Amino acid sequence: MKAITSKKAPGAIGPYSQAIATNGLLFVSGQLPINPETGEIEASDVVGQLHQSMQNIAAIAKEAGSSLANTVKTTILMQDLSGFAAVNEAYGSYLAEPFPARACYQVAALPKGALIEIEAVIALKGDA
Repeated sequence: MKAITSKKAPGAIGPYSQAIATNGLLFVSGQLPINPETGEIEASDVVGQLHQSMQNIAAIAKEAGSSLANTVKTTILMQDLSGFAAVNEAYGSYLAEPFPARACYQVAALPKGALIEIEAVIALKGDA
């Protein structure tokens, strides 16, 4: 196992790695919508926060030598599923067919008051 860390994504806020590479896969920890330059959640809406979370995942994938195009599976945690349609549309702009497998859950709360958090499994080679 190898820890992957990108300075273009927010650092871990607990005892975990941004991502772990093992057996040809990159397991990206849940990414809150934190701007890595400011350390703050800047967007106040769920779609704006989704964009930051996806940018953070993309930065970590790039650090590992991969990209969002090799995403195998994502899990989206949302504070309120009433924004699901808008999230779905914005999320789709980052990926192409074949789309990765995905789960999406409504949760009672997320760290730092975030509206969304996204984790991903990404192939390190183009054979996803």
